[in-house]
Amino acid sequence: MPTQHSASFIESAGGRARSTTRELLEAAADEVWKPYMYHQTFEDAGAADIIAEDPQQPRVHSSYALCCGTFGELLQGQLPVGSAPLDPHFLITMPIVLFARAHFMPIAGTRSVTVYPSHKVKAKRLAENLVIALGVSGGILLLQSELPEGKGLASSSADLVAAARSIACCFKRRVRTTLIEKLMAEIEPSDGVMYPGVVAYQQRACRLLSFLGQMPPLAIVGIDEGGAVETVDYDQRRGEISASHRAEYQELLHRACTAIPRGDTATIGRIATASALLHQERAPKRHLNSMLKASEANEALGVIVAHSGTMIGILLDRMAADFTRKLRSVLDHVSPLDNSPNIYLTMTGCR
Repeated sequence: MPTQHSASFIESAGGRARSTTRELLEAAADEVWKPYMYHQTFEDAGAADIIAEDPQQPRVHSSYALCCGTFGELLQGQLPVGSAPLDPHFLITMPIVLFARAHFMPIAGTRSVTVYPSHKVKAKRLAENLVIALGVSGGILLLQSELPEGKGLASSSADLVAAARSIACCFKRRVRTTLIEKLMAEIEPSDGVMYPGVVAYQQRACRLLSFLGQMPPLAIVGIDEGGAVETVDYDQRRGEISASHRAEYQELLHRACTAIPRGDTATIGRIATASALLHQERAPKRHLNSMLKASEANEALGVIVAHSGTMIGILLDRMAADFTRKLRSVLDHVSPLDNSPNIYLTMTGCR
């Protein structure tokens, strides 16, 4: 974990002690994350420093890897100038139980990578740069994703992270997260899905601000407003945010730093709703008012949006005694807006 990038920021954002490598590894050891965190490491070191493979294991084998997506962002905006290193743009992830899957098959004697489906050119670029960085052979990369493209569910970032993990797994290498981030930063803004749990993340710089813990068990009743948003195009055309709004985003981030570790679902819902409203003037959602009314009518936690996507959803606490009744009622309210709303579940550390 690149603690040298995040220590001063974390201390200013809510007075929390800096997240340690041990905390991240403990989160990675949770049963939810075990299947696809084995070949990524958070130890402090330079981006190009790779941990050697285990000499007791076969050098090459074909392997699958996973990476989860996100339902938009819990919070996304800009911080006051000087309050975060390098870049004020940030987001807080909302990991969900939908995945990109990658399977890498090496071919000796080549450094090129052939990717299927062939339109996954970003994954091809990252894969070829990673095999060069590791000094290993290229091959064939197969990608399969449950995340629709262009909707704000981190489909592209999940493809890239799954591809990196698959290559690392294939050659029994453990790659540092900083290397994955370096390669991703050369391609596009990232959603921070290379980290377990919920993180505050600088998507443009591909740098961790702070690890916030695990999201409590939530359900999101989501609808798609249609169309698609390309991450790079959106990032290039969006403007700056006023100083007053930056102060609001900083306060919301401070609240998230407390609410997420505590599992405070009510505050989490209010943060998501505030971020959706703040973002409305920049990338408006047609159904935001209708979804707000449906959320209020059912005493849901609030609304959440894909800030650079087409999705909007209503948040519900899966542990609440009346969850089933509220879920059915929200679906009834939302169906006139979209006759086939989907239910998304958050990734959580709860067993």
